[in-house]
Amino acid sequence: MAASELYTKFARVWIPDPEEVWKSAELLKDYKPGDKVLLLQLEDGKDLEYRLDPKTKELPHLRNPDILVGENDLTALSYLHEPAVLHNLRVRFIDSKLIYTYCGIVLVAINPYEQLPIYGEDIINAYSGQNMGDMDPHIFAVAEEAYKQMARDERNQSIIVSGESGAGKTVSAKYAMRYFATVSGSASEANVEEKVLASNPIMESIGNAKTTRNDNSSRFGKYIEIGFDKRYRIIGANMRTYLLEKSRVVFQAEEERNYHIFYQLCASADLSEFKVLRLGDANNFHYTNQGGSPVIEGVDDAKEMAHTRQACTLLGISESHQMGIFRILAGILHLGNVVFMSRDSDSCTIPPKHEPLSIFCDLMGVDFEELCHWLCHRKLATATETYIKPISKLQATNARDALAKHIYAKLFNWIVDHVNQALHSAVKQHSFIGVLDIYGFETFEINSFEQFCINYANEKLQQQFNMHVFKLEQEEYMKEQIPWTLIDFYDNQPCINLIESKLGILDLLDEECKMPKGTDDTWAQKLYNTHLNKCALFEKPRLSNKAFIIQHFADKVEYQCEGFLEKNKDTVFEEQIKVLKSSKFKMLPELFQDDEKAISPTSATSSGRTPLTRTLSKPTKGRPGQTAKEHKKTVGHQFRNSLHLLMETLNATTPHYVRCIKPNDFKFPFTFDEKRAVQQLRACGVLETIRISAAGFPSRWTYQEFFSRYRVLMKQKDVLSDRKQTCKNVLEKLIVDKDKYQFGKTKIFFRAGQVAYLEKLRADKLRAACIRIQKTIRGWLLRKKYLRMRKAAITVQRYVRGHQARCYAKFLRRTKAATIIQKYWRMYVARRRYKITRTATIVLQSYLRGYLARNRYHKILREHKAVIIQKWVRGWLARTCYRRSIHAIIYLQCCFRRMMAKRELKKLKIEARSVERYKKLHIGMENKIMQLQRKVDEQNKDYKCLMEKLTNLEGIYNSETEKLRSDLERLQLSEEEAKIATGRVLSLQEEIAKLRKDLEQTQSEKKSIEEHADRYKQETEQLVSNLKEENTLLKQEKEVLNHRIVEQAKEMTETMEKKLVEETKQLELDLNDERLRYQNLLNEFSRLEERYDDLKEEMTLMVNVPKPGHKRTDSTHSSNESEYTFSSEIAETEDIPSRTEEPSEKKVPLDMSLFLKLQKRVTELEQEKQVMQDELDRKEEQVLRSKAKEEERPQIRGAELEYESLKRQELESENKKLKNELNELRKALSEKSAPEVTAPGAPAYRVLMEQLTSVSEELDVRKEEVLILRSQLVSQKEAIQPKDDKNTMTDSTILLEDVQKMKDKGEIAQAYIGLKETNRLLESQLQSQKRSHENEAEALRGEIQSLKEENNRQQQLLAQNLQLPPEARIEASLQHEITRLTNENLYFEELYADDPKKYQSYRISLYKRMIDLMEQLEKQDKTVRKLKKQLKVFAKKIGELEVGQMENISPGQIIDEPIRPVNIPRKEKDFQGMLEYKKEDEQKLVKNLILELKPRGVAVNLIPGLPAYILFMCVRHADYLNDDQKVRSLLTSTINSIKKVLKKRGDDFETVSFWLSNTCRFLHCLKQYSGEEGFMKHNTSRQNEHCLTNFDLAEYRQVLSDLAIQIYQQLVRVLENILQPMIVSGMLEHETIQGVSGVKPTGLRKRTSSIADEGTYTLDSILRQLNSFHSVMCQHGMDPELIKQVVKQMFYIVGAVTLNNLLLRKDMCSWSKGMQIRYNVSQLEEWLRDKNLMNSGAKETLEPLIQAAQLLQVKKKTDDDAEAICSMCNALTTAQIVKVLNLYTPVNEFEERVSVSFIRTIQMRLRDRKDSPQLLMDAKHIFPVTFPFNPSSLALETIQIPASLGLGFISRV
Repeated sequence: MAASELYTKFARVWIPDPEEVWKSAELLKDYKPGDKVLLLQLEDGKDLEYRLDPKTKELPHLRNPDILVGENDLTALSYLHEPAVLHNLRVRFIDSKLIYTYCGIVLVAINPYEQLPIYGEDIINAYSGQNMGDMDPHIFAVAEEAYKQMARDERNQSIIVSGESGAGKTVSAKYAMRYFATVSGSASEANVEEKVLASNPIMESIGNAKTTRNDNSSRFGKYIEIGFDKRYRIIGANMRTYLLEKSRVVFQAEEERNYHIFYQLCASADLSEFKVLRLGDANNFHYTNQGGSPVIEGVDDAKEMAHTRQACTLLGISESHQMGIFRILAGILHLGNVVFMSRDSDSCTIPPKHEPLSIFCDLMGVDFEELCHWLCHRKLATATETYIKPISKLQATNARDALAKHIYAKLFNWIVDHVNQALHSAVKQHSFIGVLDIYGFETFEINSFEQFCINYANEKLQQQFNMHVFKLEQEEYMKEQIPWTLIDFYDNQPCINLIESKLGILDLLDEECKMPKGTDDTWAQKLYNTHLNKCALFEKPRLSNKAFIIQHFADKVEYQCEGFLEKNKDTVFEEQIKVLKSSKFKMLPELFQDDEKAISPTSATSSGRTPLTRTLSKPTKGRPGQTAKEHKKTVGHQFRNSLHLLMETLNATTPHYVRCIKPNDFKFPFTFDEKRAVQQLRACGVLETIRISAAGFPSRWTYQEFFSRYRVLMKQKDVLSDRKQTCKNVLEKLIVDKDKYQFGKTKIFFRAGQVAYLEKLRADKLRAACIRIQKTIRGWLLRKKYLRMRKAAITVQRYVRGHQARCYAKFLRRTKAATIIQKYWRMYVARRRYKITRTATIVLQSYLRGYLARNRYHKILREHKAVIIQKWVRGWLARTCYRRSIHAIIYLQCCFRRMMAKRELKKLKIEARSVERYKKLHIGMENKIMQLQRKVDEQNKDYKCLMEKLTNLEGIYNSETEKLRSDLERLQLSEEEAKIATGRVLSLQEEIAKLRKDLEQTQSEKKSIEEHADRYKQETEQLVSNLKEENTLLKQEKEVLNHRIVEQAKEMTETMEKKLVEETKQLELDLNDERLRYQNLLNEFSRLEERYDDLKEEMTLMVNVPKPGHKRTDSTHSSNESEYTFSSEIAETEDIPSRTEEPSEKKVPLDMSLFLKLQKRVTELEQEKQVMQDELDRKEEQVLRSKAKEEERPQIRGAELEYESLKRQELESENKKLKNELNELRKALSEKSAPEVTAPGAPAYRVLMEQLTSVSEELDVRKEEVLILRSQLVSQKEAIQPKDDKNTMTDSTILLEDVQKMKDKGEIAQAYIGLKETNRLLESQLQSQKRSHENEAEALRGEIQSLKEENNRQQQLLAQNLQLPPEARIEASLQHEITRLTNENLYFEELYADDPKKYQSYRISLYKRMIDLMEQLEKQDKTVRKLKKQLKVFAKKIGELEVGQMENISPGQIIDEPIRPVNIPRKEKDFQGMLEYKKEDEQKLVKNLILELKPRGVAVNLIPGLPAYILFMCVRHADYLNDDQKVRSLLTSTINSIKKVLKKRGDDFETVSFWLSNTCRFLHCLKQYSGEEGFMKHNTSRQNEHCLTNFDLAEYRQVLSDLAIQIYQQLVRVLENILQPMIVSGMLEHETIQGVSGVKPTGLRKRTSSIADEGTYTLDSILRQLNSFHSVMCQHGMDPELIKQVVKQMFYIVGAVTLNNLLLRKDMCSWSKGMQIRYNVSQLEEWLRDKNLMNSGAKETLEPLIQAAQLLQVKKKTDDDAEAICSMCNALTTAQIVKVLNLYTPVNEFEERVSVSFIRTIQMRLRDRKDSPQLLMDAKHIFPVTFPFNPSSLALETIQIPASLGLGFISRV
């Protein structure tokens, strides 16, 4: 279709306008080729005649359809031109409040001048992992695309942010870096991402300033490389800066400020550390008061200073360096106040003792006179002499300003250098993402050197941008294999050549700077002579000879030549720099080191910005003159080099472009100035992108999207199975001109305007369809009347036909019955005949097969015998032939050998004749030969003799060597024994010395303990008195309050009834909040626990060294310690630091886990206190008793030793008794029991032997304990009497011999004898310790008194708590305990304030001492009681066995019949629902039942919760045996093993669900059989008999409840990870109802297709996954209430993720999408009904999503509609409602956009609603979980253990 055909009546176009840039108008009549005037009507109703250009005859731009306006991507517009782009941006910015828009590969960001809630962490999480086109445009989407491409393509990335000052470049770059820091995290624990973000405040303070356009304008460019490791986590960063505007340090225009850091310093001048800087108000300094605007509205410079210092600290800049920086900055301010006085026109001076200069010199550490001299003079060097010349006042002022700028530039470099050092990482960088925040194109009324450099940089960047866009277009066309035509685009290479080529502007400028008398005028003339009329881009102004014009890519710019040379030279007097280098202030000379040592050396400009270049980190060694030569480089040269380096970096990366637009010059929020916007769009290259796209095929559709959108334009016969061919056929009919589109491999490419034409055809077709629908409905209404008239006749016919049908049906039934009878009879006959035939056939077959088999066998037998005969015959023949052959061969060999011998004989005879002749000739030679032969024989004999002698000598040598070797070994052994003996002596001496030191230390500790006890007693008395006073006051207040409550009770009754419902709801909410908070704490605890385990594993892998200080203890002690494995161990080790931290947090919210730990700790301390009290009472009595005895008999042993000896004697006697009783039991069994019972295999014998073995083991343990006690006593003796070495050694030798004898004989009596001997040795010790015991007794009495008072106080508090209601009881007890612990900690902190280590060691030693006392006093009594109890059990079982045996045998059989072995059947045992296992099998039990159990097999084949039942039955048996250690060990192992399984397979839903179910069942069993009345209501009498009898496991129930909460949270995370990828695709993108929502054009940033592909998730995928979850949980026997909570959480995740994605996607906010969502939600509700889960609360979690879908579908025009929306959307926040209305986008022309006035009406109506300002729902929120008690009806005694579990070592009891 030709473009002119679209200009029909009512078509809308854009026409130029001087005010609004472009205006919209509508054609009043069709355009015909040749018309010179168009009749138009403007939007305000005015008619206009628009004249076409007679030369070009270009028609005005067509306007896009309304449904395309407001698109996310400008390239999705059908008509791509400047007015369309401008209008789309305006609509999105003003109407929809959207600041981000895509333009192909460019993100256009418009500064809203207002804080928007679109940068929170929830938004970051929403964009993380998403495709760029799937979400609305955002800076986070660009950052995510860069991060994803870096990880996917293994290529470095760059984000180029550009724009005018005030357009928001710095903010955009900051948010991009924040996104990387949040998403990627840090590779180490150094928080690198925080450091990267912390560099922003520092750089903003020293590099940003207020301008007329921007309050926080960046006055430099920067490129930050954020480094990542191989796992793509941030490891560091590096910063490069460009063009620092140094002139701002000394001059500011009106309404502008200097750099922020100066004003921050002045605002913080009152701080004590800043007093030395002698600062004041900013108006007092020349460098900060020129702009007349020292304050920025809404900015507190003092707070910003604190942020800057905090950031410096975080980046590792020390306080000394920070103060050095502030000294230099303050010195610059004071230097600006230096005033010069003129002597004459060529010289000046500084007043003597000039205060600003003296302050500057003091701060900088330089000489006042020297600096004063060189500020007013300069040095001139010629070839022969050096002159010192005074300078004028103006020159001195300029030199002062140049010095200030130079110092600031050097300081800026130093700070950048240190920031880079802080961000540098030692880890190797794998890849990086660079963020370039650089200035945009600038043009002012007066443009100088700074603008020239900026625009030069933008020319380079624009060239790179154009090439990249062109390359992407070309790649797209080549990828789709469509014909590629060269697109003409603007190439700015000529402009770049004009600037940087040989004899270019920069080259001529550098050349002029080298000339001695070069000026700006001469340089301008050289420019005119070189480039004027030779380069089209260079022009000369008409009225000026000191300026030139360059045609840049954005606009023409006129540059003034004045100042170019001076700024390019960057002149600073060398003498002033030397004065600063000689400073006593160490930091100042560092700033002026060689440029090679700096990372980004700066070349300063006198009144411009400073370009920075990147140099190598290692300084290069060169000639001495090289440094001076480096300083001669001009600013332009260095900037050109740095720009080339930047372009090389960008070309080596994949670029991403962000173009920031400034909407107005007045900083008004959401105000759009079309003129300013168009200027920036032209300057930043957005329109160039549009032009390149429009020149080709800007509109691109996939075949599936095209088919889905324009299916209405196709006929049924046109639709083929091949979508591609279908689209081709349709397009050939719709668009005649084939040049308007091209078919690619996966897409269709359209020229500009063709999509608008197709949309017009589609709208016409839909309009015709609407008319047809109306016609059909009207016909249906008329037909309805006719149908009612037919109804009566049809009813009569129905009854008649029904009667006939019933008769016919009866006939058919009878016929069918007869047929069935016939069928079965015929089948019976046929089957009988078949069976007879079959039987006969089988018989015949058997006989025939037997006959054939016998024949075959005989044949095989004959063949076998024939083969044997043949074998032997053939063998004989072969052997005969072989013998004949051998004989012939031998005969031939003999003949041949005879012939050869004859020949040889003949030869020998001939030789003999020749030898005789030879002998005649040599007669004398024979005699000589004989003589030589005799000599040889004699030498051989001598050789043999010598060899015999040699062998003899070797034998002798070997024997002597063996003897010496044996002697040497014997000597070595003796030497080693001597060394060992020496080592023993030394070790014994060292031990003696150590024991002496220990004794002294013990004595000193005793003294300190006594002192502490006195102090503690005093403080306790004071505390008790204070508490009593407080108690009386509280009682008085309580009485007053009770009186008031009684008076007000009647009045409050009525109001309480009204508020009961509200308060109940509020309490439920508070309870849920408290649960949520508690469960979040549990989650955090589990996370920290996992982190601790991981770190522990890493440490064990890195360093495999045993922990120091570990000592092997006796068995009872270790078993007692194992009781605290799970809960107490951590509490004990962390008791001291936790107590010291409590006072610092005075108002801590109630934490249930903390309360339980404190409560448990209180009970333990009370028990320990009681034990200590008893122990001290005993000690006191013993001391008194020993006093009395010592007065009468001084030689009698002490009471304490006597008591211990008596205890040991009692233990030994008990052991002897037990031994005797066991022997008697053995004899009785052997005499009385029948052989059947006492046989080795009998059950009774096994039971008895097992009990006997356990008793023997217990006896062995007791023996070891006695030995350990003896060794401890001996060691005490050695420590006290180290001098008596001989006696000690003798005694220890005797003890060792006694121990050996005891082990050999196994008799306890020997141990008793050894103890007696030891006690005799200790008698002498008693008298030496008499006084110390008396002192200790007095101290202990004081402690007893204080503990009694403490006990009384605790009882009083407990009584008060019991009077309180249950709700307040927990809080009161917790408050009392916290108060007590706080006071105790405060006391010890004051006591050991100077020595914290001593305080900690004291607490640890005190706690160990308490534990030792408990163990030593209770160990013996506990052991004896246990042995007595086991003995009674044995006696009872033996009696039962005897009685049972006697009942089974009659008296006659006993007398008459002989005893013989008879198999007596055993009765079925009545099981008690307990399982027994040995202690050593505990790990095997845990391994088979938990660690290696596979949930799938258990869930399918066994009863649900079987592991929980088995574990509880094991706990029951341990409770039955009253074995607390076994209970603790089993429960601890169970909990730790479940945690291990979940840590190992925590991402498997079945595993997590299985153990959640079993943990809950185990918890319910502990409650059901706890014996508490509340849990026994539903039990049977038999179940009540199975309740626990000895232990209260309430604390472990709490631990299991916490574990269940952690498993539930892990289950929710697994659910979320599985459902997350399905939700958006299934709930939003997939079209469940096909054809309802049409696909709109998408542009270059393609969204995920809504058409279901093979890998796309649908709603059915979600439902299948929900079914899978539900079936797994049901198979595992999970509680129904818990399943409901899981389902509720799943539905919340689905609703939250769907709604969040809807709020961030403009393409999803339409009427048709709302219909799709409501249908999908109805399917989810149907699923809930099928599963009977409607009362689970899951449907309510979808309410926000349902209301959002309804909001998309309701009318949105009138005030009534607004009222209905406000009342309907009560589950949505105001921000969410407004966001949905702003995003609402029509898909068809029949829909209308939401007007701005309607949205404002909604906002006005909702302004009083108090809801969260947060836009997105928290998709990570987890509802607090509860575990309602669910008793089991299953009887424990009926549970069978399957063999598949491998638990054969467990026996049922």
